Amino acid sequence: MADTDSGDYEDDYPGSPPYNEDRDEDEEEEMIDEDEEEDPEAVQKECLELFSQRDFIMESNILSVLKRYLQAGGAPSTVVELLSENFTAIAGMVNVMANWLIQTGVPQSTVTNLVEQHMTEMVVKHFDSKKADSIFNSDGNMPEWLPEMIQQPTWRVLFYKLAEQYPDCLFLNFTIKMISDAGFQGEITSVSTACHQIEVFSRVLKTSVATFLEGGEESLEKHLPEFTKMVCHGEHTYLYSQLLMHVASEESRGGANMRRLCQELHKAALDKGLEVTPITVALIHANEYPRACQALSSMLSRRALNPADVTVLHKIYSEGDGPPVALIRVPEFLELLVDALYNPSSKISPEHKSKYIYLLAYSVSVVETLRRGKGRRLNKEELKSTTQAIEKTHTLLANYKSSSDLIAEVATLFTSIKFPVVAMGILHWVDLTVSEPNFFKLNTDHTPLHLVLVDEVVSNHPLLHQKALELLTRLFENSYNDLDVLVRLELKKMLLDRMLHLLHKGCVIPVVSFITKCVDNTDMSLVRHFVTELLDMIAPPYTVEFVQLLLPLIENKAVTDTLRTSDGKDPVSEFISHCQANFVNPT
Repeated sequence: MADTDSGDYEDDYPGSPPYNEDRDEDEEEEMIDEDEEEDPEAVQKECLELFSQRDFIMESNILSVLKRYLQAGGAPSTVVELLSENFTAIAGMVNVMANWLIQTGVPQSTVTNLVEQHMTEMVVKHFDSKKADSIFNSDGNMPEWLPEMIQQPTWRVLFYKLAEQYPDCLFLNFTIKMISDAGFQGEITSVSTACHQIEVFSRVLKTSVATFLEGGEESLEKHLPEFTKMVCHGEHTYLYSQLLMHVASEESRGGANMRRLCQELHKAALDKGLEVTPITVALIHANEYPRACQALSSMLSRRALNPADVTVLHKIYSEGDGPPVALIRVPEFLELLVDALYNPSSKISPEHKSKYIYLLAYSVSVVETLRRGKGRRLNKEELKSTTQAIEKTHTLLANYKSSSDLIAEVATLFTSIKFPVVAMGILHWVDLTVSEPNFFKLNTDHTPLHLVLVDEVVSNHPLLHQKALELLTRLFENSYNDLDVLVRLELKKMLLDRMLHLLHKGCVIPVVSFITKCVDNTDMSLVRHFVTELLDMIAPPYTVEFVQLLLPLIENKAVTDTLRTSDGKDPVSEFISHCQANFVNPT
């Protein structure tokens, strides 16, 4: 080590912290005024204990402690001896080792990650919240190194992790607020500490909501779990969040998207086992209508419909204008009604069936507008036709015995499917019916009428594409071990055709994403069939996202090698050539 160039030691590897440099010269003037009665021996003893600590010379308060010790009559030689004996230069040795690694060819980023990762592990292992709280100076000022530290992603992640483990640490709470103030509030949606500070929580809530509104479905699916965790931290955070979003949902511009977010949050809270129904009911002003509120709350709390409560709501809404339609537009209530009317195993008393149908039709078809100074205005033009469509399809499906029973009524079903609520109900009925273990074993049609109905739903209702895809992917992933191999392949090929129809109607990226993910677990002839049909359907121009998803699949020789011709004029070669000519490094 004696032969090592001293410059290597002094410079340290780039980005390493200064080695006992840049100390604030004002520290020498920061002294704790001692009373004249303070015992000099006690001061010396206290200071000597500090000097005996390992690498105390590296501490930021070394100058103030040293001055205090000397003013108390301490011997300078003792200080020199203790500081020298306990100086191990750990930080300096880390820098030297880091420099050696870089000089031997290890990338600087790798060395930096090694050092930071080890430091993070050591801090997490030895962190003491009481000592951390004592970091604040006696005058309440924050440490000078903290603002610079929170600018680094690595250390912000460390603070987030510590804040989760030590939610009561004042220093960490203060740091989380600093991070939020510095503009990094988008990173702390999953940190429970943010839930204790209204200013931080509000800023994080605003950032998260803006992300959802700008990012659409993809953002909602990706970030909703951690957003739900933060908002559902306590009753106060959930109520505060829902109240703010509910007020925003009443705005004419963007209100529908905000309302959807409120509903998704409510649903996620229910899935976590939280009882949030009273808050939801209160936010839609249901308490202003006690009878309706009691009936609705009862069913939502039990997550089950009750004929007596349904009768109460039916009477209220069928007499005059009734309460606001928003009262019965709670998604959970609509799902209960759809399940009651379209679940093959559901049995509704004939005397109550019309009431269920009326409530469902009323909630989805009546348009309510508020006129300033003139109260509410109800548009019931579509109520009658919606009621008739629900009634017809419910009757047909409730009496279903075999596909032949419905073939004669296909025209009626196709006409009724144009109503979104009927499409939702039929999709629910198809899902429950085809999911029966023996359905495809007993089915003799190449394409069951049930899946033809799904095609029709897809053709008419883009908003139901995701639900249709979820059904088709679930059916495709089933093993069907009780079927013959060839029958199984034909069944899955038919399901792929349904997905191609879904793709043709605009659900492109989700369908292609699913196929690319299941290539390794799928018979190659099925993948080849999908690729062949897809290439016949598509034509330039293509989006970058589409090419990034599909090109690796098309270039996979195991999939497309048999589809190519020697002259290069086949669809596979033409697609690859087009991508290579128009996209730079698409993958």
